Amino acid sequence: MSAARLDGLTSWHADWKGLRVAVLGLSVTGFSAADTLAELGADVAVFTEEASEEYAGLVPVIGATLWTGSLAQPPAALVEFAPDVVVASPGFAPHHPVISWALDAGIALWGDVELAWRVRDKVVRDDGTPADWILVTGTNGKTTTTRLTATMLVAGGLRAAPVGNIGTPVLDAVRDPAGFDALVVELSSHQLWYLGLQTGPEPLSPHAAVCLNLADDHLEWHGSPDAYRAAKAHVYDNTRVACVYNKADAATREMVEDAEVVEGARAIGFDLGVPGPSDLGLVDGILVDRAFLEDRRTSALELTTLADLAARGLAAPHIVANILAAAALARSLDVPPEAIREALDGFRLDPHRIEVVAVASGVTWVDDSKATNPHAAASSLAAYPGAVWVVGGLLKGVDIADLVASRGSSAKAAIVIGSDRSAVVAAFSRHAPEVPLFEVDGAQTEDVMAQVVETAMSVVQDGDVVLLAPAAASFDQFSSYSDRGRRFAAAVNDRLGRGSDGGNDRDTHPPADA
Repeated sequence: MSAARLDGLTSWHADWKGLRVAVLGLSVTGFSAADTLAELGADVAVFTEEASEEYAGLVPVIGATLWTGSLAQPPAALVEFAPDVVVASPGFAPHHPVISWALDAGIALWGDVELAWRVRDKVVRDDGTPADWILVTGTNGKTTTTRLTATMLVAGGLRAAPVGNIGTPVLDAVRDPAGFDALVVELSSHQLWYLGLQTGPEPLSPHAAVCLNLADDHLEWHGSPDAYRAAKAHVYDNTRVACVYNKADAATREMVEDAEVVEGARAIGFDLGVPGPSDLGLVDGILVDRAFLEDRRTSALELTTLADLAARGLAAPHIVANILAAAALARSLDVPPEAIREALDGFRLDPHRIEVVAVASGVTWVDDSKATNPHAAASSLAAYPGAVWVVGGLLKGVDIADLVASRGSSAKAAIVIGSDRSAVVAAFSRHAPEVPLFEVDGAQTEDVMAQVVETAMSVVQDGDVVLLAPAAASFDQFSSYSDRGRRFAAAVNDRLGRGSDGGNDRDTHPPADA
């Protein structure tokens, strides 16, 4: 198929018939892409190493074909299919043999987000335009900020939804017959790498975008810190109104400075300091906006207070930063300050995000299993200095030494779990040798957290915090970070229920946000 024909496929109402598309992967994202393309009339073949019974049964129903087997090299069936376009699920890394084959063969390579942008006009607003897109990325805080932004937009009277890497494929939202005024799209670095390949005449152009922060992560996927940063920087490409960045993270400012944006787009900073004009920040415990008002040189708009956030468990510094970023994105769509306050009144953090699972005998047990990299764990340790730190898992090629040097030395003790324990132990030996160190060699997943809790019980005293902030992925011993957090909470509550000697001193609480 000619490049001109592909360039013309920028609308749901274009002629997609006859387009041969190979979809790689058959999880939630892969199926949404296959389903969309089949509905458009394209000739769709799905290639995957494995498929659930549910999705495997649905593929022929939607009119696509399914091939399963090894993708260690491009299978003959894929080569013979001769696709015009390959749509890859985000798990396929740049160095994957099938991705390399597609690039070398000059085949158009899209992610699900590019496909969604091309067909975003399936459902339009009353004025005939599709929903505005707001893009959210960062090493940490993406999901919280995405949820916050969508909640603020809804409180401001807009039809909005959090989509993308947060769990709901953006293609599903684009095809929702009810339609939206705005989509808040959480993007992983994997999805952004694919967006960086866009070559069409109408590349994704968001209303507003933010990169919350940057620290090394997913290096095994991208290959280097520079490649990871370059992928994240694509979030600002072609932004029309507001490039929101973290003033406390120079890398995000540099991304904005280097970005090719639509003329007139503004740089909007946020941090926990006093804001300058065009910024959001803190003044005497008040969160304020000095960006989206006419007289921003001499005045500011109050959004909420730290006292109000503390009453709702939202006052940890990194959560406050997320709130400021989300408020900037919402204000870019004219959401009034009172709607932002209303949204925060009812907002709760996701499970496994600095979640207090129990308080007993003066000891607080905190589940931040979602801290899957050193940057996230650093924020948790800053919120709970001197904690008994449960750390370790699958490090994903990231060096944990800097985190141990900067934060680990203040821990009361460290309990090390996971398959990459040796790297964590070595980091403590070198950078924090004075911290008592315990290893949990749980060969069975069911045993790990029980051993963690027993170990923690042997060192805690009244006033201590036990913090699960692994700084690592979970897939070595658990099915997900959620599974890891649930098992931690269950082990805590089981141990406290039994007590130290039959135990009648329990003072536990249901899960709450911290």
